[in-house]
Amino acid sequence: MRNAVTEMFGIDVPILAFTHCRDVVVAVSKAGGMGVLGAAGHTPEQLEVDLAWIEEELQGHHPYGVDVIVPAKYEGSDGGGLTMGDVHERIPAEHREFLNDILERYDVPELPDDDSSRGLGVGSGDAPAPMSAGQVGPQLDISLAYNPALLVNALGPPPAFMIDQAKAAGKKIGALAGKAQHAERHVNAGVDLVIAQGSEAGGHTGEIGTMVLIPEIVDAVGDMPVLGAGGIGRGRQMAAAMALGAQGVWCGSVWLTTEEAETHPVVKDKFLAATSSDTLRSRSRTGKPARQLRSAWTDEWEDPATPGPLGMPMQPVLIGKAIQRIDRSAHRPGSGAEKLANYFVGQIVGTMNKVKPASQVVYDMIEEFIDATEGLNRQIRDGS
Repeated sequence: MRNAVTEMFGIDVPILAFTHCRDVVVAVSKAGGMGVLGAAGHTPEQLEVDLAWIEEELQGHHPYGVDVIVPAKYEGSDGGGLTMGDVHERIPAEHREFLNDILERYDVPELPDDDSSRGLGVGSGDAPAPMSAGQVGPQLDISLAYNPALLVNALGPPPAFMIDQAKAAGKKIGALAGKAQHAERHVNAGVDLVIAQGSEAGGHTGEIGTMVLIPEIVDAVGDMPVLGAGGIGRGRQMAAAMALGAQGVWCGSVWLTTEEAETHPVVKDKFLAATSSDTLRSRSRTGKPARQLRSAWTDEWEDPATPGPLGMPMQPVLIGKAIQRIDRSAHRPGSGAEKLANYFVGQIVGTMNKVKPASQVVYDMIEEFIDATEGLNRQIRDGS
């Protein structure tokens, strides 16, 4: 295929794969699309290891991207951001008590003393809070020390320092938008690419459906290339997005059940069994509305009798260790941790019912895309 997106990145097909798994990044890029590594949960050390590995695997023959999260507005952003110590001080005692009550009622074991794993929201002292400008600075420095073709901010307009540094290094920069007004702000900020993400998407997403959102954003941004996202994991959906004016697609959830995915095995099994009705937008993991699999975890936090989730970045800091405890113990069948376990996923989960290689997902999408567009062409020819 040839269009603005394939020409921009020198790829065969305009399929961009958002994933936290470096193996999926490489597989999709080698299959002719472009993998984009989600770095929000990476420490600087982890990010450097993964980018070095990706570039060793791709050998400069296939492009890839890096996605970070710097929200335009969050608790403490007006004052230059919060440290982990600041955040811990702001978490109310009733929320800590509620979280401890959940873990106790579901009999989730403590982490062993020698556990050294680190996740989103885990840390203390002067370390920057998760999903903040302070956190993304080192991530951006490391990314620019390597050679990604694209840098993306997943939550709000990319900050000026991110755009300036990316452009100075000759990188393209993109941003996700859930409203036409968001897309217009991205264009004014200086991005090269807008991802129109509808409410069906996994993770942070707004309330407008993909079918409505894509043409609104295409009309709002003029000649700037737009990727369609949200509920897209098959070729027919890709064809629909491009018929609405998108120049390609941005897919995330569909990679979570691939062979390469590092998805927790229990959560992967839940995805494979889920229907498209088994997700909801909840603030229970990050403090901002993010679509995820419904589980006992989301049910607990959505109960109106509870304190309710905190804002960003307090919520991920509050629950960071709890999520580690749940994930570590969820493998026990019938356990409380198994009932609580969940993760971000979009409504496309209803058709994610078979484990396959990430490259096969790309090939299947393209084959179905061709069949869909040829079917439309036949209808036009037969009707003329």
